[in-house]
Amino acid sequence: MSTPIEYAIQVAGPYTHLLDAAELARERGLVALALPDHYLMAGDDTLAGVTPAPDALIQLGGLARETTDIELVVLVSPITFRHPAVLAKTAMTLDRMSGGRFTLGVGTGWMDREHEVFGIPYPDRAERFAMLEEALAYLSAAFDPAHPGYRGERYQLEDFPLSPTPHRRIPLLVGGTGEYKTPRLAGTYADEFNIYPGPNYAERIQRCRDAAVKAGRDPEQILISSAGQVIATETEEEFDEHLDKEAAERGMTRAELKAYFAERRPPQGTFEQVRNMLDDYAEMGMQRFYFQGIYGNNDPAALLDGLGITG
Repeated sequence: MSTPIEYAIQVAGPYTHLLDAAELARERGLVALALPDHYLMAGDDTLAGVTPAPDALIQLGGLARETTDIELVVLVSPITFRHPAVLAKTAMTLDRMSGGRFTLGVGTGWMDREHEVFGIPYPDRAERFAMLEEALAYLSAAFDPAHPGYRGERYQLEDFPLSPTPHRRIPLLVGGTGEYKTPRLAGTYADEFNIYPGPNYAERIQRCRDAAVKAGRDPEQILISSAGQVIATETEEEFDEHLDKEAAERGMTRAELKAYFAERRPPQGTFEQVRNMLDDYAEMGMQRFYFQGIYGNNDPAALLDGLGITG
C-alpha cells in the first residue's frame, strides 16, 4: 500500500503573489513552496517579454524571513546561470535566513531563448550534463561538514572550512525529464528527485534507486517528487470549457494546448480522475506533488477542495 502523497506549490511572479501562495500553503497544510529559476518565464517571444521573471533566489530570501514553517525550494536553478560556488554561498545564506528550511534544486537548463536574450553561454546538452554532474559533486563537498574539497575538470573547491555553516546539510534536488542520466545523477547525489509524470515513470524512479545503491546510499532516503499544472473540474464539460479558456489566453487551440500538456502529463480532468491519477503515481513511488500554475485560471481554494486537500 502506498504512502499518502504530501502536497506543495510551485509558483512564480510578483513577490505579493508568492506571499499569497505561502498563506494558502499555511492554511491547507502544504509542506513546501517552490520557485522556478528563470530569467524569462516563456521561450515564446510573444509571452516572454510580458511575463514577469523576478530573481527567484532573491525572492526566496524574502520568504525565508516572512514564513516560519514551510520548506522553501528552488525548482530548479540551471547550472548555466551561476558557478557552483555562487550556488553554494547562496544556499548557505538562505539556509541560515530560513532556519534550515531551504532545498537547492539544480538542473541542466533547457530554455534556449533566455540564454540568447541575456547572452549567457549555452553549451550543448552533453556538456551541460557534464557541468551538472561536477556541480553536484562540488556542492556535496561544499555542504559536507568535513570540508573534503573537490577537484574536477570544470570546477575546483579547496579543502577549506566554509562559513557560515548551514543549520543542516542542505538538501540537493535534481529534476528533469531524462531517461538515464538524470536518474543516475539523482541517485548518486540528490536528496530529492523531481520527475515529471509520463512514460517509464516507475522505471526512472527505479534507476534513481539503483544508482543510490551503487553509490553506497540508502535509496529510501531520497524523496520522489513530481510537479505539474493540475486542471480539475467537477465535470468533463467544465474541463473542456476550462481548456478552451486557457488555450485562448495562450493563443492556442484546444488541441495544441493538449499536445503541450501531453509532453509532461500533469494530472488533469475531473476531480475524480485527477485523484485517481495521483493515487496511481503514489503506487509507483511518488511521495510529493508540487502544484504548478495554481493561481492561473483555477480558483486555488476550489481546486484543493475538489481534490480533498483541506489542511
